[in-house]
Amino acid sequence: MNNFSIQSLYNWYRSTIRNPKYRWWLILGSLAYLFSPIDIAPDFIPVIGWIDDGVILTLLISEISQMLSQRLKARDAGAVASDAEGYSADAVDVDAYTVK
Repeated sequence: MNNFSIQSLYNWYRSTIRNPKYRWWLILGSLAYLFSPIDIAPDFIPVIGWIDDGVILTLLISEISQMLSQRLKARDAGAVASDAEGYSADAVDVDAYTVK
């Protein structure tokens, strides 16, 4: 028996969009689905036709914003760590001599 659920579909979408190999394919596919007239529920049906597009758009925006947030936090943490050590990756260490 096939154990299909909304949660399994959500987990698949999340794991696939976080995989760099498939990320752009899933983003482009989601955008194509949003603008395509072929849907699970056609858009010309009021409210019901917009629900599937709203769900896809909500998933897409939330996952992309979460990934960007994590990337910014990681970048900021890296900057804080390099500042805490007293040097950065592009700093040059030199010896100074007094000239009289």
